[in-house]
Amino acid sequence: MDANAGPDFTPAVGDHAFTPKQRSLLALAHQLGRDRFAARAAQWDEEASFPFANYEDLRAAGLLGICVPESESGLGADFATYMMVGAEIGRFCGATALTWNMHVSSTMWTGVLADGIPMTETQRAEHATRRKLHFRRVVNDGAIYAQPFSEGSAAAAGKAPFGTTARKVDGGWLVNGRKIFASLSGAADYYGVLCTEDKGDEKPDARDTLYVAVPATSEGFSISGDWNPLGMRGTVSRNLLFKDVFVGDDEQLMPRGVYFKGAQTWPAMFFTLAPTYLGLANAAYDFTVRYLRGEVPGEPPVKRRMYPTKQVAVAQMRIQLEQMRSIFLRAVLEARPNPAKDERMRLYAAQYTVMEGANDIARLAIRTCGGQSMMKHLPLERIYRDSRCGSLMLPWTAELVLDRMGRETLYEPGEKDE
Repeated sequence: MDANAGPDFTPAVGDHAFTPKQRSLLALAHQLGRDRFAARAAQWDEEASFPFANYEDLRAAGLLGICVPESESGLGADFATYMMVGAEIGRFCGATALTWNMHVSSTMWTGVLADGIPMTETQRAEHATRRKLHFRRVVNDGAIYAQPFSEGSAAAAGKAPFGTTARKVDGGWLVNGRKIFASLSGAADYYGVLCTEDKGDEKPDARDTLYVAVPATSEGFSISGDWNPLGMRGTVSRNLLFKDVFVGDDEQLMPRGVYFKGAQTWPAMFFTLAPTYLGLANAAYDFTVRYLRGEVPGEPPVKRRMYPTKQVAVAQMRIQLEQMRSIFLRAVLEARPNPAKDERMRLYAAQYTVMEGANDIARLAIRTCGGQSMMKHLPLERIYRDSRCGSLMLPWTAELVLDRMGRETLYEPGEKDE
């Protein structure tokens, strides 16, 4: 593709003056999704199995290192570029896009985002040395990193310290605790665990959050529980248990205390789940158009486009999709450390709009396409189930986003009612 020409398809994020790198990566993601991921998506959903074949393709294409800096032999994508490409992957397989996000976040958080987090000179030097180790694993070894977050408590929402703890010992840390809804369980080579430093008798404090990579082969680490959910079945998000798991000092993904600063500095770091769901909204719209035009592969070429009710429904879907694309794209393009209040509010609004809107579009797609669209051999019912999961995902569930927006609109920092 000509580096100066636009893509020969409309990306999931819509039209934009893409950079050459963005055009190239979007084209790669679209090709992989269209030619490989889409046909396999039903298998991962039916079996509730991890999309290993898709990860082989991602690895071969260099996309496991999409956010690893070019200086470390990665593709060097910035935040906005990754978000655009993530939406394109989500258009073809939601489970692949969502799990890939967990992996990519480990390199994004330690890479381009960490560069915008305040650190001392000592911390910066320590981090620069350690992240080279993790980047090399991804680029040279094709290692997969998971990012287990949830514990069934307020910690994942940022309202309490994590219950999983790490206690300093000679040469490293002893990790104890449990994570739930841990995507990539059994598939990852390393688990980027958020935990609270155990300082003995001191009260646990969220400011003492540690971010450490636990190798999958670690003694005392185990995976348990069934996985048979409504949607996003290919994420295989089972439970993780850590029982006196030793990890060396070099497994720290950020220096002590830096993760908490990052969460305060870079709120957009929690927006990275949204691209998957923007992709799913596109998928529901794409299917509806093909179905009404009689162009779904393997289906009779029956046209249903001549009915006014169908035309109105497609128009409604397109209006909502354009609204989602617009607020999403603006939010990712203006994402930066320490955003202004309006930028932060727009980020929350984009999260809510995408996570709730994806299922709205999928619901309208099923109603418009009719009973045939509920059949398992077609993708729409899977898209509908997958799209319902977005507004439930911590740390920014739909409910928590509304709470944040209302509170931060009506209260300036430090303000309290008498």
